Amino acid sequence: MALQYSTALRNARADAKATAVGNAGKLQIFTGTIPANCAAASTGTKLAEHTLGSPFAPAASSGVLSPTLPSNVNALATNTAGYWRVVTSGDVCVIQGSVGTSGADMNLNTLSLVSGGPVQINSWTFTEGGA
Repeated sequence: MALQYSTALRNARADAKATAVGNAGKLQIFTGTIPANCAAASTGTKLAEHTLGSPFAPAASSGVLSPTLPSNVNALATNTAGYWRVVTSGDVCVIQGSVGTSGADMNLNTLSLVSGGPVQINSWTFTEGGA
């Protein structure tokens, strides 16, 4: 298919993510393989939990939503990061994705997290297709 959307629609779709997360959502980073979908239970060990901004992200521009990067937190355990989830303040999964040091849905400074050491997010954006 060659669907194309207006910038206004792409922005609205991106902004809907921020609305779904709401205020005081959380970013959780886990070991292991990403679950099949957000309705499935988290798997692996939780390595980090960041409190997200209120709002989660400023308004999208050109179909790109750029969440406000949360401050570094200290890792909860030592292990390799495998995936992340964004949950509401009530712990309902809204978005999940891959983690890496480049080319992933979210890029960290390192995937090898050490208990008590900093967890730093280097980049994180959502781009709506169909331009």
